[in-house]
Amino acid sequence: MMASIVAGRRTPVAVRGGKFAEAEIADLAGPVMAQSLRDAGVQPDRVDAVILGNALYGGGNPARVAALAAGLPESVAAMTVDTQCCSGLDAIALARAQILSGQAEVVIAGGVESYSRAPIRQRRPRSPLEPPQSYERPPFTPWPERDPDMLEAAAALALRLKVSRERQAEYAVLSHRRASGDLLSSEEIVAIGDVARDEFTRHLTPALCARLNVLAGESTCGVTAATTAVEADAAAVVVVVGDGVLRTLGLNGREVGILSADACGGDPECPALAPIAAANAALSRAGLRARDIDVAEIMEAFAVQAMACVEGIGLDLERVNRRGGALARGHPIGASGAILAVRLFHDLRRGNTDRYGLAAIAAAGGLGSALVLAAGDGA
Repeated sequence: MMASIVAGRRTPVAVRGGKFAEAEIADLAGPVMAQSLRDAGVQPDRVDAVILGNALYGGGNPARVAALAAGLPESVAAMTVDTQCCSGLDAIALARAQILSGQAEVVIAGGVESYSRAPIRQRRPRSPLEPPQSYERPPFTPWPERDPDMLEAAAALALRLKVSRERQAEYAVLSHRRASGDLLSSEEIVAIGDVARDEFTRHLTPALCARLNVLAGESTCGVTAATTAVEADAAAVVVVVGDGVLRTLGLNGREVGILSADACGGDPECPALAPIAAANAALSRAGLRARDIDVAEIMEAFAVQAMACVEGIGLDLERVNRRGGALARGHPIGASGAILAVRLFHDLRRGNTDRYGLAAIAAAGGLGSALVLAAGDGA
């Protein structure tokens, strides 16, 4: 039994307060879900479940809202997953588990996030005389002293690994350059209104990076706006099916199999390194090594985090984020992991020599998730 991805789409990625400033979650996720089903040739009434990652919605079940907005039957189950940045990738792993267990035959899985429309967070007063207390984020550990701000954690990692500001900037420049030359993204994007491309990618230079102020850390290894992914809005999903449904679709090897999935916990004070263990575990489950990976999508929340993961997993940088990463697009938290999977799906099904792919992402609190995918003949 194999769980296979037969379609995958995403919206463009728009920066917080940008072109999707007024778009609600269903406005983003609904169209990509509907288009993915059309791409797959699967009728809405064949869908058994929808699983979407989301981190900022503030409760409820946005996966259910998005499923109904996409025109799915009211009988289709829907579940929202919140493992912060890992949510979108974890949703796809859960879809795979449902397929392999026999619980479902067709699952739409991915993630959606709107920084622009996220609720304002306040804690309830403890007495009539106390005003509500606003807060930016919930705790990710029970220990305040081991629950660092993500910027501070990235700066501390850069200092610990002695990754200079200049090296981080070089990585960010490479990400933007690769994204600028990305001609394949049109195959994966569903336009929302008149927005049909990622809006943040630009001509970034080392000289410009050198002029930026340090956001966290010291001057030699500090983190800047260029080496930090911007907050963003987007949605991304894949259609995951079992062998029985796959045989009816007649894709002739154009599917992409999910060979393995893994999620690991790590040091909450250094969350950026958690994907290393997850990726190595997923590779081991698939019977592969890092050198077997032809193409990888590694989350770029921070340049130093991506650099550390590439080195820690043992990947060839030439095979990583070949069409640019989140530093050049933006970071829509709950959707980011799903975007990695959608991009990897399109790379692997092009019919070239790429057989094996890896997607990996870190989350606050010290979590890491990874998927290993294989083109039709590799699965």
